[in-house]
Amino acid sequence: MQDLYPSRNSAQAEVLPRRDPVLHGAWTASAPLNREEALQFDEQGYLVLKNVFGADEVQCLQAETSRLLADTSGLNPQTVVTEPGGDEVRSIFRIHEQSTHLARLAADERLAGVARFLLGDDVYVHQSRLNYKPGFRGKEFYWHSDFETWHVEDGMPRMRALSMSVLLAPNTPNNGPLMLMPGSHRKFVTCVGETPDDHYLTSLKKQEYGVPEEKILASLAEEHGIVAPIGEPGTVVIFDCNMMHGSNGNITPLPRSNAFIVYNAVSNRLVEPFGAVRPRPSFIAAREVRPLISARGRSMEAAI
Repeated sequence: MQDLYPSRNSAQAEVLPRRDPVLHGAWTASAPLNREEALQFDEQGYLVLKNVFGADEVQCLQAETSRLLADTSGLNPQTVVTEPGGDEVRSIFRIHEQSTHLARLAADERLAGVARFLLGDDVYVHQSRLNYKPGFRGKEFYWHSDFETWHVEDGMPRMRALSMSVLLAPNTPNNGPLMLMPGSHRKFVTCVGETPDDHYLTSLKKQEYGVPEEKILASLAEEHGIVAPIGEPGTVVIFDCNMMHGSNGNITPLPRSNAFIVYNAVSNRLVEPFGAVRPRPSFIAAREVRPLISARGRSMEAAI
């Protein structure tokens, strides 16, 4: 397959134009988003949807994620990632296959239905995880484009995927919220440095390859600015797979936790990696495509 987005194969980083649409679905009055929301996603690459989940549903999700964080002994140990230099949980991957509640969340029509519309296709879960940034010790996630990594290390062919972050604790301006560069999703930033074998063993704690050059980041920030969407539990932040994003460390006493689900179009299923010897494990990047079935009648509301 032709590599439309070559990266990590040159000594010089480049900024290349995006070669794929952003909004793949045609808007109609029956779409799960209004016209303004669809246009914002197309132009800016992200959306913030408030009060998607009610108080009872949020409490159910909070209780479930607290249970997972309190005792990880029943989880696949590979999927549990701790903070660099510490034993606090940073992320738990493949949560939708290790929790019935989170499987319902991933299939809920309020999320999966929006993904189907934006991607213009049936969708499956490429990756899911619980991101937890503990108070005082939660480390930063450096600037990056997910697609660059998913393309190079996992073999995702095209930009036809998106991420949804379901806020499970207040995300404030101070406790390390997600930061985005609106509009940066329309440029593909290549990175320098050949991908080491089994890079994921270190990159899930601290990414050192697939990191854009500071000069390019500064130029993108000057052109597009930086936003930090915040919100109360039940809010959902959606952003395009090629959005430049990151987050600061958390030195406040207020922990931050989000359920993070990546939806990929069925037509965009993974092939061989474009810049790695072998693909990353399936708990990071699903290689078996299981299209999600509409969860109407068995959504999160059925779990409470």
